[in-house]
Amino acid sequence: MQKYKNILVVADPEKEQQPSISRAVHIAKMTKDVKIVVFLAIYDFSYEMTSMLSSDERDAMRRGVVMQREEWLKEIIAPHLEQGIDIEIKVVWHNRPYEAIIADVYSQEIDLLVKATHEHDRLGSVIFTPTDWHLLRKCPIPVLLVKGNNWPEHGKVLSCVNISTDDDTHDGLNDKIVKESLAFASIANAEVNLVNAYPATPVNITIELPEFDPASYTDAVRGHHLTTMKALRQKYGISEEQTHVLEGLPEDIIPQVAEDIKAELVILGTTGRTGLSAVFIGNTAENTIDSLNCDLLALKPDGYVSPLSPNLD
Repeated sequence: MQKYKNILVVADPEKEQQPSISRAVHIAKMTKDVKIVVFLAIYDFSYEMTSMLSSDERDAMRRGVVMQREEWLKEIIAPHLEQGIDIEIKVVWHNRPYEAIIADVYSQEIDLLVKATHEHDRLGSVIFTPTDWHLLRKCPIPVLLVKGNNWPEHGKVLSCVNISTDDDTHDGLNDKIVKESLAFASIANAEVNLVNAYPATPVNITIELPEFDPASYTDAVRGHHLTTMKALRQKYGISEEQTHVLEGLPEDIIPQVAEDIKAELVILGTTGRTGLSAVFIGNTAENTIDSLNCDLLALKPDGYVSPLSPNLD
């Protein structure tokens, strides 16, 4: 677990308790030479609408708000500094937090982004996309979304793999997910489990093709997934008892298995889909996150380029 040297932690301005900071500090304690930056982007539109003030006066007011938040964060990180954790703070004035976060990821060569999350209203999320969703889609590095519970010793990590297609991108992402799971598991001597969901037989096929045998079809699909999962688990020395191949949708199966095995961390891949398909259909990560009672680590495939990358300018 030596790869994470620079961790960016997104603070929640609405809460006194900061589980994201606690999680980053936990990782730092279990590894060596880790630097943590606690980041907060703040914005108040009312400061921009005060026409009676000059631009200098508005700047001074904004600086005052930033300084207040800096002092607040200094109090929060003080106990961690006393324990020898390398931790600093950064507060910026920005009206789009996710853009400010991703810009800082690039400017500081961050390895891991840690942010606390909570349940989102599904309908509201279609209209007002939460920062979490933007980060899942557009952040180029691993995003660890923290629900708040502490990681127990000898707990369980659930790796969500996609073995339904022979696709180089999915194969590479599967390998990345399993390797990441093994690395995270080493922090707390945790057990790695693998999960894969395969689709049920489409009802319309049995109606349109009377001679179609749904039982044979289901057996063939399950057999393919079991064989492919066996090859993947054997590649990384994971036992059969720690693999789960179930029929259903990933957004249903993943939370179910995570609850059954009492996982403290779920790791999955997200391809960063954007546009209308992402808004109305949603990525697996987005459909899954609110149903989990544990942390979620979302990974991008190798070679992913964020639409907010400074190299695209």
